[in-house]
Amino acid sequence: MAEIVGGVATSHVPAIGAAIDHGKQAEPYWAPYFEKIEPARAWMAEVDPDVCIVAYNDHASAFSLELIPTFALGVAPEFPPADEGYGPRRVPVVQGHPELAWHLAESLILDEFDITIVNEMPVDHGLTVPLSITCGEPEAWPCKVIPLCVNVIQYPAPTGHRCHELGKAIRRAVQQFDGDERVVVFGTGGMSHQLQGERAGLTNVDFDLAFMDTLIDDPEAQALVPHTEYMREAGSEGIELVMWMIMRGALSPRVKEVYRGHHVPTSNTSNGLLVLENA
Repeated sequence: MAEIVGGVATSHVPAIGAAIDHGKQAEPYWAPYFEKIEPARAWMAEVDPDVCIVAYNDHASAFSLELIPTFALGVAPEFPPADEGYGPRRVPVVQGHPELAWHLAESLILDEFDITIVNEMPVDHGLTVPLSITCGEPEAWPCKVIPLCVNVIQYPAPTGHRCHELGKAIRRAVQQFDGDERVVVFGTGGMSHQLQGERAGLTNVDFDLAFMDTLIDDPEAQALVPHTEYMREAGSEGIELVMWMIMRGALSPRVKEVYRGHHVPTSNTSNGLLVLENA
């Protein structure tokens, strides 16, 4: 059977993609951040997964306010980088895994999760930046990718509990897949940041570090944290952290922390990075 061999949680700040694409990693502003991601890249290269399931949110590239799926699963053979207003990122086309993706869709829907099945969509920085963070700048991405797009843009977003339960359902589905794929599950977005309003530029390091601790040690408690606490403590865009709950739910109840990185700020975002394995 297929198995989930680890989980990665990371912020997906678009400025990180721009820094990579324009070769700014060694500049004084960016060098301290890029030094912190090297252990995650080394882990990814060592684990060498066949497939990554990436929970991320679309930023009006594939979806708009005309169509807002709560959970959308990409089942296509490939997903091109989206044009987010300044041309597509010069990164490889994302290669999908239709067989596993369709198995996930069937298993999750029969497990009573209402999944939107997507046969064609571009993927924006929410997905490609995490791949760049963990895989560098390859000519082709080293593994296949199944995009799982989560609505954290338009109220109401799914709760942390619902996302955690979805992660558990993904674990069950992967274990039932008739294959030997090694899978890494990504939860992306966050950490604390707000892009507009009176609190624009907000970061809350204490909340972010406490969130990491609870996510690892007591995910069931973190799953019960309401939207209002995320928004109060982590800003309006801090709600993206519920997607980390999908990754955590996909792992075992007890996990081993392989690596943790935190950097403030990247652009205007408190940036976090976690690598976890099943204990």
